[in-house]
Amino acid sequence: MNWNDVIHYAKEGNPTPPKRVEKPEAEWKQQLSPEEYHVIRQKGTERAFTGEYCERHEPGLYACRACGTPLFDSTVKFESGTGWPSFSEPVEQDVIQYDLDTSYGMQRVEVMCNVCDGHLGHVFPDGPPPSGLRFCINSASIKKVEE
Repeated sequence: MNWNDVIHYAKEGNPTPPKRVEKPEAEWKQQLSPEEYHVIRQKGTERAFTGEYCERHEPGLYACRACGTPLFDSTVKFESGTGWPSFSEPVEQDVIQYDLDTSYGMQRVEVMCNVCDGHLGHVFPDGPPPSGLRFCINSASIKKVEE
């Protein structure tokens, strides 16, 4: 997976998800805390350096907080200095959805859970080798689960 793959998915369509989780908004609102709902369902962003997983590096998997789908492994988590947890690649290519985001006068690629459409954050082409990617993820969108 590299930046060309990300752009291809964002422009041409995303991989088929391994499964789908769909719920009425009222159910998501009941299941998630107000901050989680704002970030995951309303595409919000938590303040930099405030998230639960910003500086944690225990081994394990990080799953979507809304639907529980494993998204990232701690072995590809790195310190980006941006104030959000950063990963160099997802656990599987089909668990992330990519969408061109032209809000705020810039062009970025938004990343979402491909299973429940929950907003995770953005991906940038300035990460470490071998992928060169930096998945910049809101802590409110993920939860650490055991391996």
